[in-house]
Amino acid sequence: MRNGRLQQNNYASSNKQAEDRCEHLFVVQHMLNTVAANVSTNVDNVWYVDSGASNHMTYHGEWFRDVKNLEKPSYVETGDDTAHPIAHIGNVPLAMQDGKINNLFDVLHVPNITKNLVSVGQMIEQGLQVRFNPNGCYVEDFKDKCRLVTKGKRVGRMFTLDVSMLEVEAAMFAQGAGIVADMDIWHKRIGHVNEQRLKSMQSSEIVINLPKFKVDGMHKICEACQFGKQTNNVFPHDKNVSKKTLDVVHSDVWGPTKTASMGGCRYYVSFIDESVGVLHEGKK
Repeated sequence: MRNGRLQQNNYASSNKQAEDRCEHLFVVQHMLNTVAANVSTNVDNVWYVDSGASNHMTYHGEWFRDVKNLEKPSYVETGDDTAHPIAHIGNVPLAMQDGKINNLFDVLHVPNITKNLVSVGQMIEQGLQVRFNPNGCYVEDFKDKCRLVTKGKRVGRMFTLDVSMLEVEAAMFAQGAGIVADMDIWHKRIGHVNEQRLKSMQSSEIVINLPKFKVDGMHKICEACQFGKQTNNVFPHDKNVSKKTLDVVHSDVWGPTKTASMGGCRYYVSFIDESVGVLHEGKK
């Protein structure tokens, strides 16, 4: 480490001004540029095992748990001297093939990169051992008699971890950190939540990266909310109610349903005796 920045092979930057201003971490640019040639670009939840990356990193902010903000602005620097800002750092839960959930610790959220990288060096620092052979790669717990943690596949000259991502919790992450946004727009995006709840989400950081609102309060009346709060008038009660059983019977038929019941029925019929209010049901 020199002047507060990590050095790796021939990928040190000559940008002295940026070096004095913030910390830089490194990733091999060649890997980012060529990985798509071996794996379909439609698959963006693949984790690539990279010995040239100084840290675990991904652009998927919604995957993070236990998020921590950085004390000072930091960047990931690629081999072409391009610096990509780090949004925050946290843990990413991964589902193993045996059903267990393991966390990938201290992962960088770098919105501007396009692949998910697992740093071999960082895994070594965390007490793991990584082995490569023609059949794939194997991540083992070095402190626990080299117990197998997970393994990966060989794709051309690349190696990918054999893991899957957990389901993302809805409305817990918002793209566009630092962008000034209209509160009316975010009111609609987050399920028509009220103004006070939006302010609470922002102040308590319940939704990660929720942008700063353009105005203090909504200045438009939400038409959808007005319609949603409307109610129908109560039906008037009929004073002339039947006194005898089976004198007046109300019936309703519902169906057909697309999916049949366990008994093969697709219709539902109900009969209500007005005098006693007893419901009789039938299915067909």
